[in-house]
Amino acid sequence: MKRRVVVTGLGAVTPIGNTVDEFWTGVRTGKTGIGPITRFDAEGYKAQLAAEVKDFNARERMDVKAARRMELFSQYAVAAALEAKEDAAIDMEQEDVFRVGVMIGSGVGSLATVELAHEKIVEKGPGRVSPMMIPLMISNMAAGNVSIQLGARGKCTNVVTACASGTHCIGDAFRAIQYGDADVIFAGGTESAICPTGVAGFSALTALSTSTDPMRASIPFDKDRDGFVLGEGAGVVVLEELEHAKKRGARIYAELGGYGATGDAYHITSPIPDGSGAAKAMLLAMEEAGVTPEQVDYINAHGTSTHHNDLFETKAIHEAFGSAAAHVAVNSTKSMIGHLLGAAGGVEFIVCVKSIQEGFIHQTVGTKETDEECDLNYVLGSPLEQEVNVAMSNSLGFGGHNATVLVRKYKG
Repeated sequence: MKRRVVVTGLGAVTPIGNTVDEFWTGVRTGKTGIGPITRFDAEGYKAQLAAEVKDFNARERMDVKAARRMELFSQYAVAAALEAKEDAAIDMEQEDVFRVGVMIGSGVGSLATVELAHEKIVEKGPGRVSPMMIPLMISNMAAGNVSIQLGARGKCTNVVTACASGTHCIGDAFRAIQYGDADVIFAGGTESAICPTGVAGFSALTALSTSTDPMRASIPFDKDRDGFVLGEGAGVVVLEELEHAKKRGARIYAELGGYGATGDAYHITSPIPDGSGAAKAMLLAMEEAGVTPEQVDYINAHGTSTHHNDLFETKAIHEAFGSAAAHVAVNSTKSMIGHLLGAAGGVEFIVCVKSIQEGFIHQTVGTKETDEECDLNYVLGSPLEQEVNVAMSNSLGFGGHNATVLVRKYKG
């Protein structure tokens, strides 16, 4: 018998707010966190805009000495995890620490650390590279640092599937709890890749928008879309076995009902054109949850604002939902916060949970006129106020990685 899994805590650091409350207020008001790049001089770069986290002070969110030994992506993860822990009212002294796990993914780790090390090698020689270079850089350090800060000694992993990392971590944490590997897992994703190498690399792939208008740069499903806007941040949730949550009197936000994961086996950057891989992930999530397409109220799409993703994800929704595709609300949170890469799935899962909690589906901000082949209800112009019983979140990663998680209203 698979055990039931519920969501009991939320934590976020985003370009429109450094806590869940700040972030959600921004979502509800259609706030856009996109603006000119300030982390470095972007003159000469094709992409001039990014969705940066603002006014983040690690000293206010965690142990100062520990923060000095973390790069931004790890700091974001720790801050979000500590918020989620407080929100869930988890008392580690009352827990079996070997039953509390951490699964937090990052797509690229710290490119900025690599840049700095290369500079030192060129200017001063290899002997001047910091002994902290590797621990600062490698992507598993977000999960490792969260585990250390929380004292969580259970299953601790870092799924790396590019832009699907956060969703795969949530899905794998769901599985681990279902089958008894843990009772509580801090799951999600984190990223901070707004640096010269990150911007130049994604620009070279022609993946980034070259727009200079923050309101017309990340415009998912729009006929004028020209790429995604690089974002950063973290989204971490507390997943918990239902009986464990009830025993300690936890507040339950929602229930995680299904998880689908597939591969396209097609191309290193493009989703498969017929959308069949993403469609299968959605179908698997619905099948596990015992939910029909007609029962799904809302899909938080991967919706990157690239031509291929938006078109092929639309096709995937048509394939998975059939005639019900015409009635489901679909939006993209990336229209406000850009693409958080490995962190996207964690933050967008939080949006699904809050949408269920408050009966609110945000608009796809900035999108005006959709592509002729993008023909779904993308919630344009204004948000929807309606009951949300079942929501799904999609993530598609370079390499053909597809992940879908289905979350529903908890009904006891």
